[in-house]
Amino acid sequence: MKAVWGSQNELAELLGKSTSYIERSNLTERLFSARLTRKILAFSKVLDSHGAAATWEDTYYNWVRPHKSLRVEVINDPQRKWTPRTPGMAAGLTDHIKSYCLAYLCQVL
Repeated sequence: MKAVWGSQNELAELLGKSTSYIERSNLTERLFSARLTRKILAFSKVLDSHGAAATWEDTYYNWVRPHKSLRVEVINDPQRKWTPRTPGMAAGLTDHIKSYCLAYLCQVL
């Protein structure tokens, strides 16, 4: 591992010996965006466009899209077995799944 920011010791303390978290994050980002796979029609020629697309993908991933691994079992409701959650909900930053429009407004404003 090469430390770009911070020291090598800080990096090892945060991640341990494994870089699987970073690799998983990179793969997920590449799957969400054709801009990162290869130079095709979706390739960002302007850095600002790439930054805007990356911000939107992060917003969608963390606030709009429920993750199956973060769902919580419902105990007292016979109609539902699971409550879907986003990473933002799991971190305690919000109590509901955001809509596309609300996530877009939060980014613009």
